[in-house]
This record gives sequence, C-alpha cells and structure tokens, in this order.
Amino acid sequence: MEKVVVSIGGSILVPGENDAEFIGKLAKMLKEVSKEVQLAIVCGGGKTARYYAGIAKDLGGSTYEQDILGIAATRMNAQLLMLALGEMPDAVITDPEELVKASQPGKIVVMGGTVPGHTTDAVSSMVAAAMKADRIINGTSVDAVYTADPRKDPNAKKIPKMTIDELAEIVYKEHGASKSSVFDPLGVKLAKENRMDILMIDGRNLDELKNAILGKPINGTFVNSH
Repeated sequence: MEKVVVSIGGSILVPGENDAEFIGKLAKMLKEVSKEVQLAIVCGGGKTARYYAGIAKDLGGSTYEQDILGIAATRMNAQLLMLALGEMPDAVITDPEELVKASQPGKIVVMGGTVPGHTTDAVSSMVAAAMKADRIINGTSVDAVYTADPRKDPNAKKIPKMTIDELAEIVYKEHGASKSSVFDPLGVKLAKENRMDILMIDGRNLDELKNAILGKPINGTFVNSH
C-alpha cells in the first residue's frame, strides 16, 4: 500500500465559506481513499493563524510568540478535521515521529504545526520522510506552480511538470520573512533527500485532491524528485 502525506492549507480548510460543508465532504473523500493508500494529514493555520499572529505583533509580541499562536491555530484546524473524520481528541499529536507511529493502513492520522520556525510544509515533509511516503500532496489556494504569482500577473504561466531542483530554485529565490512561499525551502530539501515527489494542487477541488492522493493525473504541478 502506498503512503501519502497531504498538507492542507488553513485557507483551504477554513476560508469562511461553507467551511463545515466542505470539511465534511473532505473527510468523506479521505475515508474513501484511505482504503487504497495509507494517509497522514498536516493542517495549516490560514487566516486564523495570521489574525492571531497579527494581534500579537501589535501587542509587541516577538516572532517566536507570534509563531506559538499560529501553531495553536493549525492544531485547532487539525481537530476540526478529526471531528469530521469521526473522533476529535482533546489534543493533537505534535511530533512527526509520533504521528508516524500512530499511522497504519486504514487509519487516517492528522496533526498541525510543531515548533516555531517550522512551517506546515516543512512538517509535512518531516512526516513524509519518517513515514517513507511515496509522495507529498500540497493542497493550497493556488492550483499549481506558476512562472509568477497568477493573482498579480495575468501573464503568469502554469508549470505542469518540474524537477525538485527547479522547485528549489524558485523557493530559495523568493523566501523571506513573512513571505508565503510556493513551498517551504526546508520541505523541498527533505523531499529531495528522501526522493519524495510533490504535487501542487487546488486544495478546494476535491476531485483533483483525490486524483493526487491516488497517484492519478492532475491539473496542478507534478514535482519529480527522482
């Protein structure tokens, strides 16, 4: 059975648009595909994380303190998804190795962030490396990797396929404080070292997400690490 790690952005889970309905449908789909692949899910914090971090900053909070609040938001999102999957714990697993120990065929395991300085992209790559996963699915609000930000540049072109080295070039060039990168540089490094493919897709398109999880053709970007 293949092993797959899905990184779901907080902006996908709780954008404030029919969130309960979407999370319910997502959970139903994940249960279906978990019969065919072994699944681990890492949830991001989205605008909830940014909102709390922003207030903390205005109150004079350090980057570390802002991160702590952002991580709490990722864990709340993980609990929401686990509630939809049928069982919400009082607290979610916070260590990638522990998540992998809890993982088994037919059982979907879910976590949020870990420690300040590690994005959920990086955490998903850590989980995937520990799990010896076949691929990492990155479900975001952008449906693929583009030559430029498609929300700002109408001439941006979608890149259907690329190598892990080409992705590394993009993320190391654009990465910086408070920047939302295509994928976290540490996550790319781990994916390259462990030869794990990354699929970048529209996380709100459940058909696309299902195809990516099952290793079928996608409309997003396939990043080849081999």
